[in-house]
This record gives sequence, structure tokens and C-alpha cells, in this order.
Amino acid sequence: MPERDSLDILVFAVDAHRYALPAASVMEVVRAVAITALPGAPRVVEGVVNFKGTLVPVLDVRMRFGLPPQPLAATDLLIIANSVTRLVALRCDGAASVRRVQRSEIETEVDALSRSRFVAGLAKFPDGTVVIHDLAAFLSEAESTALERALSTESNSAVA
Repeated sequence: MPERDSLDILVFAVDAHRYALPAASVMEVVRAVAITALPGAPRVVEGVVNFKGTLVPVLDVRMRFGLPPQPLAATDLLIIANSVTRLVALRCDGAASVRRVQRSEIETEVDALSRSRFVAGLAKFPDGTVVIHDLAAFLSEAESTALERALSTESNSAVA
């Protein structure tokens, strides 16, 4: 079957839930480091980290999907990924594996899911279902604008 008929996804865990991102959007998975608060950022942004000289916002998967907050742990990982407009990081408990799924097998009718606008689809595997993130929709337009302002202010204060 041609590769365009399948999708490689990076499966990761947050609490007992499994999520995924298209592997093509993932740059790197790194050990979590201290996250610096970003004044003026929307609540769904935990803060920023310095990734190879670039300030990267850390998106709060727990908050977005209604999971209880957890303090940063030494075992946490950051998935550095390309969204449509910038690099972002997602904090997770663990990155399990890259798996291939046939595009025809991804359920995109996820209306029954709460917060479904943040979901690109569901992939079903013998060991359970994985929620595939839509990074382009993770932030609302207002949240994205607020993040841009906060990052701009942070960059300007770092230069001063």
C-alpha cells in the first residue's frame, strides 16, 4: 500500500490516556526541563522552554482535555513539534512508540468526544484507542493571539 495511504503517529501517555501526533510534525522528544511562566499567555499554555535558542510554548494537554493538573516530574518528557505557525512543546508522562495506521482506519467522526475540536481523529489498535491531536486547532484564535503578544513581550524584555 502506498505510504500516503498510511500515517505514522507518535503515541504518548498523559495519565492513563493515550494520545498521538503525526510523527512528521514531531522534531524531537526530550526530557522535561523547568518551564518558565509566560505572563499574558493563555491559561492553556504552561509557560515556555528554551529549545536550542528558541522560546517554545509548552501547551497544557492536561488542561485542554480536562485532566487534573500535575506538577512537573523528573520523568516527564517534552514533545517538540511543529504546529502550523510555530514550534510547540507538549508535556507528557511518556512517549511510547511510533505506530503506523492506515488513513482509512482513522475515525474522524469524533463528535461524541468532549473537546472534539482539538482532535484530528481516533486510531484503534488491538491494545486500545489513541486520540490523535490536531495541533493546528489546539489553541483558539484568541488564545493564539494572546500567546503571540506574550511571546513578543517576552522576546522584547529578553533583548532589553
